Amino acid sequence: MSNNHQRFLDHLTKPSTNLGDVCRGLAKLVVVDIRLDRTSDNPQLIFESMNSTGLQLSQADLIRNFVLMGQAPPVQEKLYNTYWRPMETDFGQAAYEKQFDDFVRHYLTVVTGEIPRFDNVYGAYKKHAQGFTSEGVEIEALVRELHAYAKRYCAVALGQEDDKLLAAAFQDLREIKADVVYPLLLELYTDYEHGLLDRDDLVSIVEMVTSYIFRRAVCRVPTNSLNRTFSTFTKAIDKARYVESVQAHLLGLKSYRAFPSDEDFKDELTKANMYNFKRRSYLLRRLENFGRKEHVSIEDYTIEHILPQNEKLSAPWREDLGADWSQIQERCLHTLGNLTLTGYNSEYSDRPFVQKRDMEGGFRESPLRLNKGLSALESWNEETIRDRAERLAAQAVDIWPRPVRPEGFPDTGRPATESGYSIEDHPNLTGPPLLKLFEKFRSRVLALDGVVTETFLKRYIAYKAETNFVDVVAQSERLKLTLNMPFEVLHDERALAWDVTGKGKAGNGNVQVVLDSETNLDHVLGLVRQAYEYQVGE
Repeated sequence: MSNNHQRFLDHLTKPSTNLGDVCRGLAKLVVVDIRLDRTSDNPQLIFESMNSTGLQLSQADLIRNFVLMGQAPPVQEKLYNTYWRPMETDFGQAAYEKQFDDFVRHYLTVVTGEIPRFDNVYGAYKKHAQGFTSEGVEIEALVRELHAYAKRYCAVALGQEDDKLLAAAFQDLREIKADVVYPLLLELYTDYEHGLLDRDDLVSIVEMVTSYIFRRAVCRVPTNSLNRTFSTFTKAIDKARYVESVQAHLLGLKSYRAFPSDEDFKDELTKANMYNFKRRSYLLRRLENFGRKEHVSIEDYTIEHILPQNEKLSAPWREDLGADWSQIQERCLHTLGNLTLTGYNSEYSDRPFVQKRDMEGGFRESPLRLNKGLSALESWNEETIRDRAERLAAQAVDIWPRPVRPEGFPDTGRPATESGYSIEDHPNLTGPPLLKLFEKFRSRVLALDGVVTETFLKRYIAYKAETNFVDVVAQSERLKLTLNMPFEVLHDERALAWDVTGKGKAGNGNVQVVLDSETNLDHVLGLVRQAYEYQVGE
């Protein structure tokens, strides 16, 4: 309020301000005074409903007022001054408006184990808070916890970490836009603060996660399910062997979640279009500065295609490339081997390679490591482009290494799913013909993907990737399936499925369908695949 008031005063002192316009504007203001009775009125509900301007209230606004409005004025003042205002200050105005909602979403993922929808962060926080306050936990304890996680988030996501090694590791994650890992990092940072994880081990884990995310990006692996992968990551961590268990878990991820191999990583770096790669600046920065104590700021340079982009190449270029110069240009132009950094982009233009090498400011005089070796070449062609790409790709494997499996953590293939139950606990599956139908069904579901697991529970059999996507109840003569997806997005040509949203059932999901013969097996498995793909797609 004070800042806003001062801004108006500053405007009023300017000679250019039309005081008549100001007076006419003030005359249009309407002051609304609403008085509430604390014994009968709910100020938070009234606040939520009074959005007459049409400007959507942020989740942060709703959460702040949910926390404060129900408290007596002295408590409000204490909570705001001690916890909420410091959070606003730590974030800064711009980040508070743009990122506070994201922070609360990551915080709730850590403390509840569930990922809130983007449009329901406030609802999820209110549910979380009400659950604790109903058990006698004071609201101050919850706000204090939120404040503590906010400081950790500012260190990780907003560049406010003081430790240089940690700050550099967090910067790399921010550069590759790996927001999905923040729930994991918030928990890791909490353990770091509490002495369960030392600084060097935290840096090591952050670098491993960065390598995982970056390699997947280079290999163009879809980002499906990464949110859930990292929201449940810490369940696999043995905190007595923190780093080793993270290594083992990353290497144990299968199928679409797998850690790309050295061969796949180098192959993509060598052959793929890296000029249009969204993280190309980060790639070139790390390649240039790997092993340097005095880092080079690549913001001072521009990206140079050594072999020019001009489709009408000059005669010297055609001579260097050979008879198939056009195809070679198309094939190699945007690959890593043909990209470098320079401060002389306009001077280089489309000059022949030898001129780019020998001119003032040319490759011979370049202080950049990316240009190392170019001064010794007499021509630039497909072979030299490939050789340079392979050399840089080999260096990239050292920069973004794949972890080595530690001793005592064998590759177990599918995750263990011991529940204490087995097929014998489902008597309707002890003999034909239902057992035969079930065996065909389960083999096809497990074949959907290497990450799919089967767990026998007391009332049903669960099949999950990230979480359950189909649950099976073995009835006397049929299998009743519950699919974990919204009914309205299911494509069911035969209309065999029905909507069970809000109804009691064994299993997880809003869709049920019956499988009672092999005649419908293919169609029902098609519905199951939709549930699996819906989950992975989320």
